[in-house]
Amino acid sequence: MASNQVLQKPTNGSRNDILLQLRDVKVYFPITAGIIVQRTVANIKAVDGVSLDIYRGETLGLVGESGSGKTTIGRAILLLYKPTAGQILFEGNDLTKLHASEVRHLRRRMQMIFQDPYASLNPRMSAGNIIAEPLVIHKMTKNRRERRERVVELMSTVGLSPYHATRFPHEFSGSQQQRIGIARALALQPSFIVADEPVTALDVSVQAQIINLLKDIQNQFNLTYLFISHDLSVVRHISNRVAVMYLGRVMELTDRQDLYDNPLHPYTKALLSAVPIPDPVLDATRERILLQGEIPSPINPPSGCVFHTRCPIAIDECRRIMPEWRNLGTADKEHWVACIRA
Repeated sequence: MASNQVLQKPTNGSRNDILLQLRDVKVYFPITAGIIVQRTVANIKAVDGVSLDIYRGETLGLVGESGSGKTTIGRAILLLYKPTAGQILFEGNDLTKLHASEVRHLRRRMQMIFQDPYASLNPRMSAGNIIAEPLVIHKMTKNRRERRERVVELMSTVGLSPYHATRFPHEFSGSQQQRIGIARALALQPSFIVADEPVTALDVSVQAQIINLLKDIQNQFNLTYLFISHDLSVVRHISNRVAVMYLGRVMELTDRQDLYDNPLHPYTKALLSAVPIPDPVLDATRERILLQGEIPSPINPPSGCVFHTRCPIAIDECRRIMPEWRNLGTADKEHWVACIRA
């Protein structure tokens, strides 16, 4: 079985400036049977052998359909889900082999922004206390006064007024709730943030505000993002490189411009053909690629290339052979793809 080995040059930084590495990571969720004595009868293969390099200061976009394993990867990196196999290296430390106390220390440098801002906030806590909670847990401030000053500073950074600190989550709009979540993520001064579809639950009118805020604080604090989304237009706006996932595997990875101008994998082409174009004349003339059927079950993924059951150009070889992870780009602009026919 071929591994999705990625050695991709970063957009911001050098090849040696790797912040996070995933090496053949698998995340399986067991399906059990039995009442008194439970036994594992099958596994949901949410992530099935993913390798990625994320470089310091960049934004790696991760896109794909619902059920492709995007969120699972983000949560596995933060050890919210325990990887079944593989390595997750953060600044050279293998997170899968660390003790709980060591993981707790590293988590100060790795934070998450959740998809549903309201569900991720404690409704019984004020905005100020929500933002201050990480500071208390990790003992980042000396006293209450310093903590209050830090909370005011964080609220100002994300565009909230200090008087908002006494309000509760239900008193805020969706955009403001997400700003609270962003401020909470920034509280511990992390170097890496997993943004799990941070604008999906927001109105289109305010999505751009949050995206611009994320870009501003990235420049201000030298942050690195894993930006998870199914919206290719949003990913194009914020990402340096883009990885395309399907059924627990990475299908294609390159810089954003090359992905949108020259997609190589048929799945990527299908996704891009579904993105709306503002120009009605151009939109009417472009080729549409309609995928047949539904995404297969991750309990029993197809043999060979997992995309072959829906691929419009699949051949018999695709059903039997796992495609190699190949670089079809150049030394200056690498373009990785897992497709026999690319």
